[in-house]
Amino acid sequence: MGWLIRGKIPAEQSNPVNRWLTRIYRPALDWVLERPKKALVIAGLVFATSLWPMTQIGGEFMPQMHEGDLLYMPSALPGISAARASSLLQQTDRLIKTVPEVESVFGKAGRADSATDPAPLEMFETTIRFKPKDRWRPGMTEEKLIEELDARVRVPGLANFWIPPIRNRIDMLATGIKSPVGIKVAGSDLAGIDRTAKRIEAVVKTVPGVASALAERLTGGRYIDVDIDRAAAARYGLNVADVQAIVSGAIGGETIGQTVEGLARYPISVRYPRELRDSIGELASLPVLTPSRQQITLGTVARVKVSDGPPMLRSENGRPVTWIYVDSRGRDLQGLVQDIQRAIARDVDLPPGVSVSYTGQFEFLVRATERMKVVVPVTLAIIFLLLYLTFRRWDEALLIMATLPFALTGGLWLLYLLGYNQSVASAVGFIALAGVAAEFGVVMLIYLKHALADRSDGHILAAVREGALLRVRPKAMTVAVILAGLFPILVGTGTGSEVMSRIAAPMIGGMLTAPLLSMLIIPAAYLLMRRRAAHPVQPEGETT
Repeated sequence: MGWLIRGKIPAEQSNPVNRWLTRIYRPALDWVLERPKKALVIAGLVFATSLWPMTQIGGEFMPQMHEGDLLYMPSALPGISAARASSLLQQTDRLIKTVPEVESVFGKAGRADSATDPAPLEMFETTIRFKPKDRWRPGMTEEKLIEELDARVRVPGLANFWIPPIRNRIDMLATGIKSPVGIKVAGSDLAGIDRTAKRIEAVVKTVPGVASALAERLTGGRYIDVDIDRAAAARYGLNVADVQAIVSGAIGGETIGQTVEGLARYPISVRYPRELRDSIGELASLPVLTPSRQQITLGTVARVKVSDGPPMLRSENGRPVTWIYVDSRGRDLQGLVQDIQRAIARDVDLPPGVSVSYTGQFEFLVRATERMKVVVPVTLAIIFLLLYLTFRRWDEALLIMATLPFALTGGLWLLYLLGYNQSVASAVGFIALAGVAAEFGVVMLIYLKHALADRSDGHILAAVREGALLRVRPKAMTVAVILAGLFPILVGTGTGSEVMSRIAAPMIGGMLTAPLLSMLIIPAAYLLMRRRAAHPVQPEGETT
């Protein structure tokens, strides 16, 4: 750097950009210094305008990232057969493939060949791969694409859920809920829980912003009951264990041997074919060999029937629980859950012993909000402590802290204008903005103090004016560098840009208000703080 900078270095006052900025800044500074109280009132009104975007901005844990692919995870009602599930899966795949932006579709029903995926048969999972964006129709976006898919794939009996794959896996690992919002209904009576969940499902569907809602059913499962007639079994010399062993071997399967293929060994299991296992009559005709070598049928010693029951049982904290999946579209997460809570409190009468809780992304939002309630005050306290250690004066440290809310005004307005919700990402941006705004105030105050110390006549008004004018160039350089670095992040569209733009937006918005407020409000407030020592004279000449 030293080798590149050669020759005569021009003075700061000779820089045309600096002279132009000073010419613009000087009249505003003079007006503020002549009317410092009015300037503070105007600043207060500017800060009051931030109450509007503050009440209109929604809340979410993290903005939804567009991962390039999409998961379609509908849920059917319990009791669906394997043939019907396969037919529905093929039907939905064909409907999804009719959208021009879809490259390929692959779906499954039930659980995969893995012990870590205990999905029931009525839960579908379809992976949708999209074509590159340059091959999409003009004006098509991810949001419009999901809306079009949801409009085309309308199958009676299926509740649609469209979820990014990575986010879905993280949510299910952390909370078990596949949808952005989950409602848990817990109690001691399965029938009462089921009735309450169905009522909540009906109420939630009426809340604006709810795209779909589905309560897991605790009834509708089909079970084959083998009721053994003990007296009849005893007449043939059979006990209950003998009959149960025959049933479990024929229906569930029994290992009869082992096959060796190289170094690998595989068990050999035998059981009835599916077409026989699915028939009550065929099961009743299952041959049973008695100890006396007499061959009878299972229906002779047992009654085979189909009974209803819960398709799946869950428990939390020792209590049975059922889940309600809620998918949202066009609403912020915080506002949606608040409306759902009000609707449930108004329209649903909870039976004694039944409780309702909320999970999914909302659970992360609640945890982050509680954490921010600690992080933000601690951050402000650290900033205040560092300011006091810098100036050794409580009033000057409080002056810098008082200007921080004005700096946040621009960030709130930009979030509102861009349609962003308040999230953990934007909170990080606001914390960074608070640090930069405090830095602006510190540098301005140091310039003012040095200008006052350099004047032997003690004219505070003139000193404040000189110090503020000297701050124009470094302020412009700082703001230009920050805007040049963050603006490409704000307008970027690559993977992860949804999160990065939320971090950059408060900083960019704050850079539109923080410099003006620190250049105008701090000199006015500092002048009022030192007014008693000021002489009632006008500043001499113009010092740049």
